[in-house]
Amino acid sequence: MFTLRCTQKLLQRMGTSGPDSALASTTVLGDWYANILFTRPRQLVLCISERTLLPVVVAAKDVQRLPSRLIESLPEVLCQLGVDGAAIAQEQAEMREIQINRSASKQVLGSLNQLMFQLESQIHWHPDLTLIEHALRLAETPMKGIEYSSPAQATSAMFHAASTLRAAREWRHG
Repeated sequence: MFTLRCTQKLLQRMGTSGPDSALASTTVLGDWYANILFTRPRQLVLCISERTLLPVVVAAKDVQRLPSRLIESLPEVLCQLGVDGAAIAQEQAEMREIQINRSASKQVLGSLNQLMFQLESQIHWHPDLTLIEHALRLAETPMKGIEYSSPAQATSAMFHAASTLRAAREWRHG
């Protein structure tokens, strides 16, 4: 289960306000934050993981499908970062249950805004890149919110730690 935390602008676009409370995410990457970017010729949504600030860029068309677009696009980004296929499948399985809510962390919103600005610039200078390529370029940006590591490094480390913890639990109970 995970919570997709949207900016007010995106919530209005989706026609919802979000519930007053949210359950804790059970995924490795935690909650996801999202904002809409109005560009030409298309509108995009930038989503970032709360824990590692990993960006995923998806089309804003039919914004009601945003959660499923995020879930569909995430594996390719994770695969490009070298995350194990079993870990990717587990993350996707945990993401089957979705809550949509308001953004909650000003620090994550600040990182989201920084990456939005960068994405807008990338689209201007590199319009032929795919959405996955845009996400991977953004993932190399050092970010203050993760101790000036890049989202790519933080995500790889997070999945490695989760794998090690899972193996230790299995060993202890095995």
